[in-house]
Amino acid sequence: MSDAPASGSAPDALELAALLCSRVCHDLISPVGAIVNGLEVLDDNPKPEDREFALDLIRKSARTASARLQFCRLAFGAAGSAGAQIDTGDAENMARGFVEDGKTKVDWTLPRAFQPKNRVKLLLNMLVIAQQTIPRGGVLTVEMLGTGETGGFTIRAAGHNARLPQNISDILSGAHAGSVDAHAVQPYYTRLLGAACGLKVALAADGDAIVVSAT
Repeated sequence: MSDAPASGSAPDALELAALLCSRVCHDLISPVGAIVNGLEVLDDNPKPEDREFALDLIRKSARTASARLQFCRLAFGAAGSAGAQIDTGDAENMARGFVEDGKTKVDWTLPRAFQPKNRVKLLLNMLVIAQQTIPRGGVLTVEMLGTGETGGFTIRAAGHNARLPQNISDILSGAHAGSVDAHAVQPYYTRLLGAACGLKVALAADGDAIVVSAT
């Protein structure tokens, strides 16, 4: 992911769209590549045990690719017409499919309700950031601050060796002075979503945990 606009500049609409597309492709390369590898094994007329291994790899990778596509469609895509509202229950299901595995779990405490799509997109993008702070896995606790369409959100990431990525914190705060490339576009997009919702997104340490907040 090396695409980048001119040094020190904020991306224009075309650059932002291209960088987000690059980000989505990056998320899909691994499971799609695994599906291709599994199919290549099947093409070689494998032994029964190798055939079963390949089929299992294809099944798991297809589920992963589907979950990531559904999540990215909601987190980065249009997800309905302008002014559309999204069920937070659907967002929870997509978040679990995208994040949860043998190492990471989601504790989703938000009440089920319809929220403006940009608020739901903001919440899902905050979840992506929170996940990056616990590379060895842990628990992501998703909470609402306040009520209704004016409240904020917090996601608390607790896990072994939770870390605070300073570059992401700077991008969220607007202190990042460098260019926005495909590595930085997701937190940059999260900041834009927060501004569109009238909220300020921040990343900070809280004891042994890391908290992503939108207030």
